[in-house]
Amino acid sequence: MSDFQISALPAGAFEDFFAKTDAELAQLGARRVLADKKPGCPCRVSLSDAEPGEELLLLHYLHHDTGSPYQASGPVFVRKNASTARPGVNEIPPFLLHRLLSVRGYDEGGMMVSALVCEGVELASRLHELFANRKIAYIHVHNAKPGCFNCAVYRAAT
Repeated sequence: MSDFQISALPAGAFEDFFAKTDAELAQLGARRVLADKKPGCPCRVSLSDAEPGEELLLLHYLHHDTGSPYQASGPVFVRKNASTARPGVNEIPPFLLHRLLSVRGYDEGGMMVSALVCEGVELASRLHELFANRKIAYIHVHNAKPGCFNCAVYRAAT
């Protein structure tokens, strides 16, 4: 069984955006929003759902920066003052457990090797299965319905 580790987006990549005005954010294609329900706005830095009334940014992020045809970007939510989550080995953050997920495995060259859809409660076993394929170097987890990126997953250091 191959151990895995989930990786959040770094908080530092988004700090400067919170100081921008709404007009400046709009010029960048970003928006300041308030969470209106939970679950509903999953933060990609804290790897948790925002609380109702909590401030977030909704902005475009290049989450698969590769030279392959699978380079990808899309919208992500980031909570104000979020700290970068650091889940333990084989730990699934609770915000993933109640979502339908699209799970995509890539090789070292950024080419997709495998893809599947699963319920969040099945994610740990599916990650172990995918990493049993030695061609898979890393995995991206997306929300299956809207398609938004959630997090990257890597083989745990042994």
